[in-house]
Amino acid sequence: MTEPHPARAPLRPEGSNIPARLFGPSPSQTVGPYFHQGLVQHGEQSRFPGDQQLVPGTALYPSERLTLTGRVLDADGLPVPDALLDVWQADLAGQRVDETVLTGFGRSDTRQDGGFWRFHTVKPVPRAGQAPHLDVWLGLRGLLTHLVTRVYFSDEDNAADPLLLSLPLQRRGTLIAVREDVPGGPLYRLDIRLQGEGETVFFNVY
Repeated sequence: MTEPHPARAPLRPEGSNIPARLFGPSPSQTVGPYFHQGLVQHGEQSRFPGDQQLVPGTALYPSERLTLTGRVLDADGLPVPDALLDVWQADLAGQRVDETVLTGFGRSDTRQDGGFWRFHTVKPVPRAGQAPHLDVWLGLRGLLTHLVTRVYFSDEDNAADPLLLSLPLQRRGTLIAVREDVPGGPLYRLDIRLQGEGETVFFNVY
């Protein structure tokens, strides 16, 4: 983790309201067995064509659509081939949503498309004094707990975002996707680096 959380005393049965007979590791502290039910595509039960698609291809959402993509790189700068990413974002009203025109949630992975994760969405608006961003959950083989980070946009005013301001100036760029104007709409690129030079800032979230 890049941003260590202040040390906490380990939770023990005598200090917990959980009965001692039930006290034990939480799911995020265990390694398998894993069950596939929670990770499969929603298929016909999904309201939208795919988990990467946060906004359906209709005119219901009057905002510029964009593609956000990148790779997950290990300490040697090599792509991780089996990472899983979940993202959350606010809608144009700055709210967390689960409506029929914007799910606010997406899921992608690096198992295809040449190791690139990818999301199709619209840019969220500033919310509660924060610059437009997506929240990112990252899981991959070998991690006992997931990682949490954010993605901001290079063509937005990020100067006053409180979270970015809390980071060293040279680290903020690890969270900012760079815009390219290509046929088909704006494309934002950001590689997530797990270790080494340019390591992405990750956050402890409780």
